[in-house]
Amino acid sequence: MGTVFKKSVPGREGVWPEKPATKVEYYIPSELLRKGSGMPSLSELDVVRHFTKLSMKNYGVDSNFYPLGSCTMKYNPKFTEQVAALPGFARLHPAVSQLKGAGHLCQGALEVIFETERLLSELCGMADFTMHPMAGAHGELTGVMLIAAYHRDKGNKKTKVICPDSAHGTNPASATIAGYEVVSVESHDGIITPEALAEVLDDDVAAVMMTCPNTLGLFEKHLPEIVKMIHDKDALLYYDGANMNAVMGKMRVGDAGFDVVHLNLHKTLATPHGGGGPGSGPVGVCEKLTPFLPISRVKKLEDGQYYLSYDAPKSIGYVAPFYGNFGVYLKAYAYMLRLGRKGLIRATENAVLNANYMRKRLEKYFEIPYNRICMHEFVLSAVNQAKNGVRALDVAKALLDKGHHAPTIYFPLIVKECMMIEPTETESKETLDLFVNDLIEIAKLANQNPDFIKNAPVTLPVSRLDETKAARDMVITDDIK
Repeated sequence: MGTVFKKSVPGREGVWPEKPATKVEYYIPSELLRKGSGMPSLSELDVVRHFTKLSMKNYGVDSNFYPLGSCTMKYNPKFTEQVAALPGFARLHPAVSQLKGAGHLCQGALEVIFETERLLSELCGMADFTMHPMAGAHGELTGVMLIAAYHRDKGNKKTKVICPDSAHGTNPASATIAGYEVVSVESHDGIITPEALAEVLDDDVAAVMMTCPNTLGLFEKHLPEIVKMIHDKDALLYYDGANMNAVMGKMRVGDAGFDVVHLNLHKTLATPHGGGGPGSGPVGVCEKLTPFLPISRVKKLEDGQYYLSYDAPKSIGYVAPFYGNFGVYLKAYAYMLRLGRKGLIRATENAVLNANYMRKRLEKYFEIPYNRICMHEFVLSAVNQAKNGVRALDVAKALLDKGHHAPTIYFPLIVKECMMIEPTETESKETLDLFVNDLIEIAKLANQNPDFIKNAPVTLPVSRLDETKAARDMVITDDIK
């Protein structure tokens, strides 16, 4: 459809309701202004039609199903957007709480932070939370920094962090950035066994980072023995909460023995994810780690007033400007209040039910390496289709022709020709059936006419792109001559 610049016609413009009362030079010094606008010349109708058509080409969660395993791309309820847009929140300057005598102007925002921490602590069975981390990986790093601070305070000389081979890829990265040597532990039949852990667990281990359920969608059934083994070494157990929506309301991870947890509010508690908005990765800790939480902390006085406390001599300090992504956890706070305990449990049950329904429908058409009751997501393999030259990538491309977003492919790495599917709790049976039926048709075509699948997509503006060339020879300007 071309860029908006290519539609420009010199002299064409929209209609302004009135001329501005004040010249722009009043706000911006003239020497800082551009010589000429550099903007396209279009009528109002040209602009409206261009961006309306452009929006129709976008693939978004409001219009389509995202079966992305590990990413929880579910519908975001619009009432949370309305809450975040309330003037008392949206127009509040983040520095107002630091102005002398202005604390009364931000009591509502401070209460949101305080109460969200309390709700998350109850949900996870942790002693306390910090809302500062601004994304999941940032939460991971913060959690490992808290673990390091704990060991330093005790005088422990620990140098290793264990990450299962089924962990999220950011786990070893976060541990490495925090200064630890990463040791991998191999899963057996999709999960970690005490025997495998014993081979790598020694006195130098500071922590073990686990995702439960893991990236295969399987629950770690040996957790009680694993928790004891880790704590006997004075090591800590870290919970990657990216898959929390599989156990939310069913298991409090603190009660299960985890010492640190990060949550992806932009996945679990229905706030924007990915291109839809910023993230939020709050971190919860057990009681012995609370002294090390980042500053500042929101505290509550006996008279009900809230304030920011910096009295934390063992704190790891600042991990983010101000107080994290306030608008994101404000939406999560509203979501939790709206659903309540029963609603959160129902969301978990629906997520698990949807995943198992799809798994059973697809088991005759694709290899399922760990074909048993799963949690919120499951893993297919295209190894049988690959015998005819059709790989997981080809299946994903063929789904684009069907109007679907492709699932996560080639992750986790321990499954050949992997396709990881997560339906989430918000999709209807009709939506799931449409996706499954199309996937079954693709599986049949992979046997009957593999070349057709290998040439997909054929209905989109572009087909198979040379992604290496696209990365190396990027065109980042537009020809507006």
